[in-house]
Amino acid sequence: MPNRRRNPYFRRILVEYDGSPQANKAVELAFSVAQSTDCRVLIFAVASPPKPATMVELRAVLDQAQEQFQKEFARISKDAEQLEVNLETAIAVGSPVEQIVHRTQTEHTDLIILGHRARPWLARIALKSLPEELLRHARCPVLLVP
Repeated sequence: MPNRRRNPYFRRILVEYDGSPQANKAVELAFSVAQSTDCRVLIFAVASPPKPATMVELRAVLDQAQEQFQKEFARISKDAEQLEVNLETAIAVGSPVEQIVHRTQTEHTDLIILGHRARPWLARIALKSLPEELLRHARCPVLLVP
C-alpha cells in the first residue's frame, strides 16, 4: 500500500448510500480518505418499510433493497478494489437514523459521510432531515457532501 499512512483517528468510515448522485459523491470522498489514511469503508444502505410493518413486509422490503443495490454495490466494490480500498457493504431495514446510529456504535465507526440533497424550504421546516438527525444522535463526526 504505497503512500498510505496510519491515521490514529479515522480507522472506519460509514457512508450512507441511497443510490443518488450525492451518495456517489460521498463514496468518492470516502475512497479518497481511505486511500490516504488506510482506513476501512462501509457502504451502508437502509430501506424504510411501511409503518407499522409486518414481518412479510419487512422481508419484502429487504429483498427489494438487496435487488436494487446489488448492481450498484458490485460497481462500487470494483472501484474499491482498483483503488485498493478496504470495503464492506451492508443493507438494513428500518429507520435510517436508528440503523445508521446503531451500526456506527456497534462497528465503532469514526466518521459518517453522506450526500446532502437540497430540499424546498417548506419541507425543511416541516420535516426533519437525515443529516440533522444524525448530527443530533451520532457519536462521531458527520460529513455532508453537497
